[in-house]
Amino acid sequence: MMRIRTVLQTMAVAAMLVSVGCQTSPTATSASLNSPEPLHEAMQQLTNTMVYDIFSPPQSSRVYSYASIAAYEAIRQGDTTWRSLAGQVRDMPPVPQPDRSKEYSFALAGVRAFLTVSHQLTFSRERMDSVRSALSEQYKTSVSSDVYDRSVAYGDTVARHVLAWAGKDRFKESRGLPKYSITREVGRWTPTPPAYMDAVEPNWATLAPFAMDSSNQFRPAPAIPFDTTKGSAFYTQTLEVYEKGKTLTDEERAIASFWDCNPYTMNVQGHTMFATKKISPGGHWMGIAAQAARKSNASLVETADTYARTAMALADGFIAAWEEKFRSGVIRPETVIAKWVDEQWVPLLQTPPFPEYPSGHSVISTSAAQVLTSIYGDNFAFADSVEVPYGLPVRSFTSFEQAANEAAISRLYGGIHYRQAIEEGQKQGRLVGQHLLSRVVTKPGAAVASQ
Repeated sequence: MMRIRTVLQTMAVAAMLVSVGCQTSPTATSASLNSPEPLHEAMQQLTNTMVYDIFSPPQSSRVYSYASIAAYEAIRQGDTTWRSLAGQVRDMPPVPQPDRSKEYSFALAGVRAFLTVSHQLTFSRERMDSVRSALSEQYKTSVSSDVYDRSVAYGDTVARHVLAWAGKDRFKESRGLPKYSITREVGRWTPTPPAYMDAVEPNWATLAPFAMDSSNQFRPAPAIPFDTTKGSAFYTQTLEVYEKGKTLTDEERAIASFWDCNPYTMNVQGHTMFATKKISPGGHWMGIAAQAARKSNASLVETADTYARTAMALADGFIAAWEEKFRSGVIRPETVIAKWVDEQWVPLLQTPPFPEYPSGHSVISTSAAQVLTSIYGDNFAFADSVEVPYGLPVRSFTSFEQAANEAAISRLYGGIHYRQAIEEGQKQGRLVGQHLLSRVVTKPGAAVASQ
């Protein structure tokens, strides 16, 4: 009955979705041959499109990765001291080479590759088509027609190569696997209000990671066993979530809202339900990557490298987190508190539709921060304006680590995670990010780790 109700509710709200903060076209900038701005614009449009299409957080990280890898591989052809990802990330074959006897705009090729991959991996392809045409046109005033045509063709060649490789990551096969089965076992995750949605991507751990050897390579410590006996470790951490939810300061509420990043929030007004679409957690961190690249005046290839490695850290983080989520199936605080503590209690944030342990936000924020810190340094201060289009103010940070720590603790403030899930998620994310940095080396002169 619950599953039938979920389907009916989903159908009822399908025509009532409200997008927040989505821009639909790139700004009219001049595409200098060495400018990273067209790539930044392409990334922003990809984010806008995935918000519009309601991509889940794991799915978004996959698209960001393949699109960014395609851009990097095309752009680095202009400076081959930057190492290819082929042979470093999972089973990626050598990328087709350009004809070195002819002239190219590898900036154009890179943006084209990014947008062609994005076009194929999103649903609203007309949105990516329009921006692909607009950004490609910007280069026509900077290069001759034969260079333009050759560069576009090479970008499409790299895109097809990356898409063929992406097709072997078991994503398509995961679409046909069984959905999550709800059981009567006490302490196991069940859908939460208000929509009681089915679990998101229960088979995501079957996908091939980018740098990790397997989805369970960095499995966190076992979750605290379910036990509602007063004084037990599980009951104690549940009470912490409950009490914190009743004593939140204005600053803690602001932190929770800033890092909410729920792509599909259900709103209930009487008998009416409608959804608000927002940026995903990975989209937030790709936005931070863009801000860091712009602030440091990163070159085009440095920007492409930033995007590619940050995206892969996010993608591997989601694969690692989802492996444990659906292995342990830990029940959410909202469900426990409503049944064993206070049936009137409601968390500040809407509980996401998947098991609790570990905190995915803690994992991916920490893994992304590892990569960004390795590129831009330990004390890289920045003003995070990613959430401004979604109605939230700028927040400033002294480092990527500080931002990641705030993202992690925001889940306790929001009432959707226990402390153990946050702390173990941070440990897992740190291992995921550090492993990627040891396995994937792009910068000229950097030492290659032994495999």
